[in-house]
Amino acid sequence: MKGVILDSQTLKLDELDFSALERQLSHWTYYEQTGPDAVKNRLRDATVAVTNKVVIDAEALAAAPDLKLICISATGTNNVDLEAARRQGVVVCNVSGYGTETVAQHTLALMLGLATRWHQYDREARQAWPRSSMFCRMDHPVFDLNGKTLGLIGHGDLGRRVEALAKAFGMTVLVAQSLRPGAAPQADRVPLNELLARSDLISLHCPLTAETDKLVNADFLAAMKPGAGLINTARGGLVDEPALARALREGTLGGAALDVLSQEPPPADHPLLAEDLPNLIITPHSAWVSRESRQRLLDGVVANLRAWQNGQPCNVVNGLTSA
Repeated sequence: MKGVILDSQTLKLDELDFSALERQLSHWTYYEQTGPDAVKNRLRDATVAVTNKVVIDAEALAAAPDLKLICISATGTNNVDLEAARRQGVVVCNVSGYGTETVAQHTLALMLGLATRWHQYDREARQAWPRSSMFCRMDHPVFDLNGKTLGLIGHGDLGRRVEALAKAFGMTVLVAQSLRPGAAPQADRVPLNELLARSDLISLHCPLTAETDKLVNADFLAAMKPGAGLINTARGGLVDEPALARALREGTLGGAALDVLSQEPPPADHPLLAEDLPNLIITPHSAWVSRESRQRLLDGVVANLRAWQNGQPCNVVNGLTSA
């Protein structure tokens, strides 16, 4: 059986132990990146394909008659046509939970960034501090996380881990009622409008769905507590980005810290990359990229491949339960 990895660059394999993956198949071909025009050719003789973000659509599947398994080296599955794969008998598996500790850590780092304004004080240390008449700079307001209220939208493994870390800082945590249509209210959660009005910081940990697309729009931002901050390490599409830029410029929002944008990589003229946005921190979708997280992800791919070879596929996302 032949295996192909379509975007090995996303794993940065030279930093990982991939010997277990090598042992699972007799032949592997690694491609750092694969453009849309090359997908069909690179899948043509493959039995197993590993993809993080490379799109495998119905046309590419039809050109790969030997393909039996797609291992998505990520949690999200929107880059694979799951129904076309099911019709063709191709099992599709994903990996979840590998980045929980890493993304939760990054979420707290962004939260601390908004609280301490380290991004602005770092610039001042290099530019203004040498000329300062006082031993310290006090130009940007700093606040304690202790005693503040954090609102969480999304309360899976990641949301719960962020909750635990926030409580270690002495924060009160509110969790929004589920946004899923038809979900029953839960006694330990609060309505979204109440969460917006009470939270000093709001962190997004929900999936991007039809219901959550541009959840953070002008109305959402206007309903937030004045001066509150927004953190997004989930999906860029959750945020109406021009609306967020306006709220930052107008000062109705205390700050925002983002690890994701709606288009990645973003165009140079993206509205949130402007130089005049106050108290905005952006990291380049790097919340998950620790070596430990990527090793857990690769190990998850190996586990999915091994389970499929044993005739008992696991973490299947397209409904096929047999190899």
